[in-house]
Amino acid sequence: MAQTLKATSVAEIEALLDETPSQRTSVATHMAWVPPEWVDAAERVLHGLGPRIPSRTILLHPDPKAKRDGLDASIEHERFPGEDTSVCVEIVRLWLRGATVKAPASVVVPLQIPDLPVFLRWRGRPPFGRTELEQLVGVSDRLIVDSAEWRGLPRAYERLAELFDRIAASDLAWARTLPWRAGLADLWPGVRKARTLEVTGPRAEALLLTGWLRSRLRRDLRLRHEEAGRIERVAVDGERVRPQHARPASPADLLSDQLEQYGRDPVYEAAVRAV
Repeated sequence: MAQTLKATSVAEIEALLDETPSQRTSVATHMAWVPPEWVDAAERVLHGLGPRIPSRTILLHPDPKAKRDGLDASIEHERFPGEDTSVCVEIVRLWLRGATVKAPASVVVPLQIPDLPVFLRWRGRPPFGRTELEQLVGVSDRLIVDSAEWRGLPRAYERLAELFDRIAASDLAWARTLPWRAGLADLWPGVRKARTLEVTGPRAEALLLTGWLRSRLRRDLRLRHEEAGRIERVAVDGERVRPQHARPASPADLLSDQLEQYGRDPVYEAAVRAV
C-alpha cells in the first residue's frame, strides 16, 4: 500500500524509506524522468519489470507550471514471493512542483542507495543543455533513452553524442535493431560493397542501422526509408536481409536488459556519430 505525502521534504521521504531497511533487496537505483504524456507508458513498463531487477525506483514527474514550489510523493513497497525468499521493490513517485523541477539532483541524491549503480531512464526527447538533464546526468551512471520517442532526428543524435564522455548511454531503439544487425553481418563479405540500405520501419531505427553500417564499413552509404511502426523490411542494394534471433521484446524486456549493462557501448556510440 502506498504512503502519500503532500508538501513533503526529502528528509521526510528518506526517513520513511529507512524505516524498512530489512526489506531492501536492491541492486541499483533506477530513476525515470516521466513528463505527463509518458505516465501511462512508464507505469506499464514498471509493472512489466516485476521483480527481475530489484531496485529502488524513483519516478520523477515534472510539474513546472504548478502554482507552488515544492515536493509531493508516494512511497510503495511491492513484494514478490520467490522460492527461497521474497523480493521487495521500492517505488518512490515524486512530483516536482514549480521551481523544484530545476533542482532534481538535490532531491534524488539523498534517496539513491549508496555504492550501487544509478540508471536514468528519460522518457521522450531529453532537453539537451537544460538544467534538469545536466543535473541528473551528473548524478547517474547510465542514461537510457528511446530515440524512437524523439522529434528532430537525426540532429538530436548530435546532442546525444555530446554526452558520451560524461555518461554511458543506452538506446532502446538501438536494442530493437539487434536482429537486423545480425542479419546484415551474415551478408559478410559481400556487404562490404553496399551502396544503399533500404529500411521500412521507424525513422530512429533506420538511421541507427545506417549509422552502424557506415561505422563498420568506414564510409558513407545512402538510406532509403519508408515509415512503419516497426521494422518490416531491410535490404542492401535490393537484397533482402533476414533478421536473426527475432524474438519480439516488450518495452519491459528491453529496459530490463539495459538495467544490467554497466559499461559504455563503443559500437553504439560509433553508430550515433556516423548518423
